[in-house]
Amino acid sequence: MFSKRAVLVAALIAALGVLATHSALAQSWVGTWTASPQPPRGVMPASFSNQTIRQIVRVSIGGSKVRIRLSNEFGSKPVLIGAASIGPAGKGTEIAASSLRPLTFGGAKKVTLLPGAPALSDPVELNVAPLSDLAINLYLPAATELATVHQVGLQTADVSAPGDFTASAEFPVVDRFTHRFFLTGVLVEPSAAARAIVTFGDSITDGTNSTVNANGRWPDILARRLKDAGATVAVLNQGISGNRVLSDGAGVSGLARFERDVLSQPAVSHVVILLGINDIGWPGTALEPNGIIRSADDIVAGYKQMIDRARVRSIKVVGATLTPFENALAGRPNQGYFTLDKEVRRLAVNHWIRTSGAFDTIIDFDRVIADPSRSAIAARYDSGDHLHPNDAGYRAMGEAVDLKLFQ
Repeated sequence: MFSKRAVLVAALIAALGVLATHSALAQSWVGTWTASPQPPRGVMPASFSNQTIRQIVRVSIGGSKVRIRLSNEFGSKPVLIGAASIGPAGKGTEIAASSLRPLTFGGAKKVTLLPGAPALSDPVELNVAPLSDLAINLYLPAATELATVHQVGLQTADVSAPGDFTASAEFPVVDRFTHRFFLTGVLVEPSAAARAIVTFGDSITDGTNSTVNANGRWPDILARRLKDAGATVAVLNQGISGNRVLSDGAGVSGLARFERDVLSQPAVSHVVILLGINDIGWPGTALEPNGIIRSADDIVAGYKQMIDRARVRSIKVVGATLTPFENALAGRPNQGYFTLDKEVRRLAVNHWIRTSGAFDTIIDFDRVIADPSRSAIAARYDSGDHLHPNDAGYRAMGEAVDLKLFQ
């Protein structure tokens, strides 16, 4: 006969086995697309009511099941999602009704996004191909304040006439925007082991001034190259235009959102940090005349914190040099974004990134797109504001990344 001790040990082993199985299942989900949430800035629609929003996303890796993540992080009121669906995107607003899959949340068709909280949908069976487009439909039955968005979506979001069109091939468009609304992530369950890279940055990671609907951001280029190389590695773009390491303003600071946008993402193996130029450029401009002047050492201290926090999670950290900004935003509301003193600080930050050995490895984006004769973006890569690359510049950045960094 078995002793009571033996029975207890056997039960404990069985329980641990169940826990291990659940842990393995939990790790099977990998993010394939993200957009970092932020409060709205500038001109935005006030609200939507009894309307459906259709948002298109380009996934990085594929899978046989899919789910979405919504967020009301910056809202002060609950947001009711009356219905939601997902399916392969066609041209424009064309989607076959038969290909749409209704989404549920805890088995329910509706979900209420509480202030400050996210919501994850239930898994749905859908074969998602790498680098394919998905259409995600959200029906907002009541007047809904748009307090949580992603400002620079660079993808057309269609807004319908009154009604729930989440299950309909018909989609009568009455308005279009290039923002993201409440949608912050798409996850897939891949058929084989997969992992993710997070690109963490500001407008230059977000893709500002790249062509709308073209998926021409440098992380998009990196995702295509990884797929072509046969690697099942997702690329998650967590850039926010205007974001800074140390100060809030365009979303919360990089240090404040690092947990949400990097450390809480499943199966992340690497993070690329390209952040800091706004810490240098914003203070002293018309938009922030009394902003805190940050030294190179201040920015470096922020990097060190992110490096330490990532390594606690066994995530490798790739540092990226700050790109050139001579005469950036001259003649615009942010006149004064570039000065010679600010350039000295940018060069000091880049010197530390290149020589400190603090990062696991680095990507020298500065040298990729700089005019070799001066501290400015090369003309062929300049979108015209002397701060943001054009499509060719983003392509050069994405193509310059050594894929061996992510082995």
